[in-house]
Amino acid sequence: MRRRAFLLDLAALATIEQNDPAGTGEPVRQLLDMAVMSELRSVDDWEMTCADHLHGLRTQPPSKVRDALIVDLLAIHRQMKNTDAHDNPDLQRIVAALSTLHANALTRLGDHGSAIHWWRTARAAADKSGDLELRLGVRATEAGHGLYGQRAPDTVLRLTENAQQIAGSAPSLGLALVVCSKAKALTLLGRHPEAVQALNSYRDLSASAPEPTGIMPGYWKGGQLHFAEHMVHAAAGDESKAHQAKNHVLASSGNPDYQTSTLVYLRDAQCVVANGGFDEGIHYATEILDSVPPRYRSHMITETGKAVLRAVPVEQQQSRAIREFRELLTSTAPESSAAPPRALGA
Repeated sequence: MRRRAFLLDLAALATIEQNDPAGTGEPVRQLLDMAVMSELRSVDDWEMTCADHLHGLRTQPPSKVRDALIVDLLAIHRQMKNTDAHDNPDLQRIVAALSTLHANALTRLGDHGSAIHWWRTARAAADKSGDLELRLGVRATEAGHGLYGQRAPDTVLRLTENAQQIAGSAPSLGLALVVCSKAKALTLLGRHPEAVQALNSYRDLSASAPEPTGIMPGYWKGGQLHFAEHMVHAAAGDESKAHQAKNHVLASSGNPDYQTSTLVYLRDAQCVVANGGFDEGIHYATEILDSVPPRYRSHMITETGKAVLRAVPVEQQQSRAIREFRELLTSTAPESSAAPPRALGA
């Protein structure tokens, strides 16, 4: 057990040291903190840790969030191994939440293989917690992130249908979120009428579901309805409905994620392209992408830019503006650097 813990510490140190070129000693401080404090954290402390990482995910470069999460994932792993807490549902919820945030960060970095391992860990922990809302929420966010080049859209659709089978018939936020991801998958498959139908079902379920009270409540609900509406209507070229949904997203304080506004603006460009404004939409998308600082250009932003490009008919893709935008997408795509440790139990 001691040898295993030592090797895990070395793995964490090797990962974190890559981001300590100034020699501040921060990697050592984090490992000492982990050694001293990991077994002493209460559930309340862990919930605050999850909230801190969620805030970081929304405001900081994804590589920085990934590295910070590694330390706490190792700490919760040690706490679960060294105590009788393995069957504690509260700690299983913490594992599910931290794993979800880590998979989210890895998706933003385009490290899809590792992200899929962490989604699996998040699902397993949520299932062990016995919390149905969390089980559905994890599956919904896994499906939604899968649509950014991580999985084929029909695979994502299958994930949502599998999740619906465990949801039951009672209205719940978890079921609403699963249906939301289903609407997005149907949009990417070009099945617009079915996507609108799923979107309407999501709207009804969300309206009748109680407010989330579990771990990271703002993660599961923040701004999801209008964001999904904008994605569905922008892809279909419905400028009026897309514009209305965009205004709701940008005015909402429920999901203050810098990535959200960037994705919405890029989908606005996609909507312009879908209505025949090829060069106009591409110029708009180029301006949006140029405005994002390099460290914040996530893989999800790049994939949405590719969706703008795919909306241009093949015979129209030889213009100078479109060629330059294609090159910009390639040059600004993030690269996943150091690989994180393997998912707990994966």
